[in-house]
Amino acid sequence: MIKIQGLHKKFGKNQVLSGVDLEIDKGGIFAVLGPNGSGKTTLIKSILGMVVPNKGSISVLETNIKNSWKYRQEIDYLPQIANFPGNLRVKELIRMIKDLRREQGNEERLIDLFGMQPFLDKKLSTLSGGTKQKVNILLTFMFDGPLMILDEPTTGLDPASLIRLKELILEGKQKGKTILITSHIMRFVEEMADEIIYLLEGKIYFKGSIEELKNKTGQTDFEHAIADISINSADV
Repeated sequence: MIKIQGLHKKFGKNQVLSGVDLEIDKGGIFAVLGPNGSGKTTLIKSILGMVVPNKGSISVLETNIKNSWKYRQEIDYLPQIANFPGNLRVKELIRMIKDLRREQGNEERLIDLFGMQPFLDKKLSTLSGGTKQKVNILLTFMFDGPLMILDEPTTGLDPASLIRLKELILEGKQKGKTILITSHIMRFVEEMADEIIYLLEGKIYFKGSIEELKNKTGQTDFEHAIADISINSADV
């Protein structure tokens, strides 16, 4: 599904990725974790083709992404911050994204699921942060690509919407999708993730299950295991 070899990326003098090697098989939920500045965002944007690495190769869906763009049609991406024009109405944005993707979406189901009907005629600039996040989730999940990348998907969600988001993610997993998630909410990660990919200073320090992480750190709960790996990896 995703194969990364020897990935390096520098911004000026700042080395952000330092020889990342990573393989992610088809199917399952993978949480990409690490402290601020560890390279998570750069890695994800490299997979999306939004950042061009200085060195190394990336294959997505058995396609080398260098000088390619069509593979992106198979990725459903939820950015941490989506900046759409504030004067657009929600229904206009939905229509615009469908036109860009040239695909039919299942937006009606998602509109009902998140109670979005009253907001369809409202301009994006008038929406609360939580409602904007629901719109972003709708735009991501209304298509049916084999690969999903969700960057901090829980931001601003009320408890009921968070439950519905979890159900959608698990539904995608059951369909055999590969789902990459970044999140600072460890309880959410522990509940959802099949594997953890932990980055530090541009390198992958750990890849494996939550149980394997606990065994590696000698901790009995996930939050303490993450704290332990953060402290000990920083000392390496």
